[in-house]
Amino acid sequence: MIRADKDLAYMLQYEHVAWYEDGEVRILDRRVYPREISYVRCTHHREVAQAIADMVTQSAGPYTAASMGMALAAAEVVGKEEVVQVDYLTQAAYTLSHARPTTVNRMKLITGGCLQVAQRALSQGVPVDKAIFEYTLESINRRYQKIDQVASYLVQKFPTHGAVMTQCFGETIVGMMLRESQKRGLQIKLFCPETRPFLQGARFTATVAQDMGFDVTVITDNMPAMVMAEKGIDLFTSAADSICLDGHIVNKVGTLQIAIVANHYGVPYYVTGIPDKEITSVNQVIIEERSPYEVLSCHRIQHTSKGVKGYYPSFDITPPNLVTGVVTDKGIFEAGQLCEYYKEPTEQYW
Repeated sequence: MIRADKDLAYMLQYEHVAWYEDGEVRILDRRVYPREISYVRCTHHREVAQAIADMVTQSAGPYTAASMGMALAAAEVVGKEEVVQVDYLTQAAYTLSHARPTTVNRMKLITGGCLQVAQRALSQGVPVDKAIFEYTLESINRRYQKIDQVASYLVQKFPTHGAVMTQCFGETIVGMMLRESQKRGLQIKLFCPETRPFLQGARFTATVAQDMGFDVTVITDNMPAMVMAEKGIDLFTSAADSICLDGHIVNKVGTLQIAIVANHYGVPYYVTGIPDKEITSVNQVIIEERSPYEVLSCHRIQHTSKGVKGYYPSFDITPPNLVTGVVTDKGIFEAGQLCEYYKEPTEQYW
């Protein structure tokens, strides 16, 4: 297998996302990265689910972690009767796919695929955990390749010399769009809102850009309007936790306000990713609300007086009229025309 993570930043390499080996799943702890490089080691699939819920990994990281968690679950019941193993893995698939509410549909596709692999492995008498691990490695490599195709279309919209604003951390697309920019000889500067309260923009997007040799500037979450007005931003881009077929974009909270500002200043906004076939309407989306403490604190240090309230919806919803285009592996679609994506056969993405 030719690995699609070649030349990408440290945290985008497969072993540093989530990795199953020797009866455990090792996950790079993004709660402390990059100031500290450490791993959470899970010896039970429920620990993997908890790590996902606790934001040990985030963005697209949970998709790999859940799949690796299924390999671990298989190891937990090795040698049991086939029916017992299938029942156990079915329960594990539910636990892992429901670790966070907003992306359940994608996670079910991932764990469901692992379950099918497990059933084939059992019928063939081969080690189930190994089969799921190999399937996971092939899946993540296929996903990286597909996102590389997305990046090729996105970068066509980049200026030869210019500034791009990002939002939160789009995982694979960040590395792929930067690698593609390097291939084309583009001189791109990135402006990354910090993305409170976990600072994914400051800690992850900016670190990946720095690792790959790009000029990158971190701004606070209340600066995008001023930066767009004063710094000549050419394009705003983000990934999405859900791309609804009705054209609504569900992404890290704060995306909506940047899209509004971009619209005001005439800055195009391109969303990257694959439309969610199962989400025909934004009304199907459940917006996760995390602990208010995460808003009242930073790096586990509380900055507010006792009794002050916090509110933390993890995601917001950007309407299709604020989206210039949705960039996919099949090209760029208008947000209101996403059903067109599935008119031709589509390879399983997740």
